[in-house]
Amino acid sequence: MELRLILVREQNPAFKVGEPFTKPEDIAHRLGPLVADEAQEVFMVAVLDARHRYRGHHIVSRGSLTSSIVHPREVFKAALLRNAAAIVLIHNHPSGDTKPSEEDIAVTRRLTQAGEILGICVLDHLIIANGGSYSSMKEAGII
Repeated sequence: MELRLILVREQNPAFKVGEPFTKPEDIAHRLGPLVADEAQEVFMVAVLDARHRYRGHHIVSRGSLTSSIVHPREVFKAALLRNAAAIVLIHNHPSGDTKPSEEDIAVTRRLTQAGEILGICVLDHLIIANGGSYSSMKEAGII
């Protein structure tokens, strides 16, 4: 599988490489629309530098209506190639319910542990639903 790290282009003013993300709302409003209306689950990672400035994002996997396969190797590949200091995990729930499932929580904990080993901080995991609603696992105290 070819790795495609999507870097922001000038014609899309919603994204600016180097722009700092200081709260979950920043990423949810800028990157959430990329997955919010998908019919199946899409798992994406936002790549950030040491000052939490946006460097790009990568679609890790596309799943079914209710699940997506996520492996640490695929999640951290883009981060390692971009010399990331931190990442934010993002995926959608086509059902419209932004409450994290037990599987979402387990995957987040597993990826957080992998990030600790690699020296890449998992800052948050956002669950996006259509209409722009989202939940933050950091704000919920899960991370």
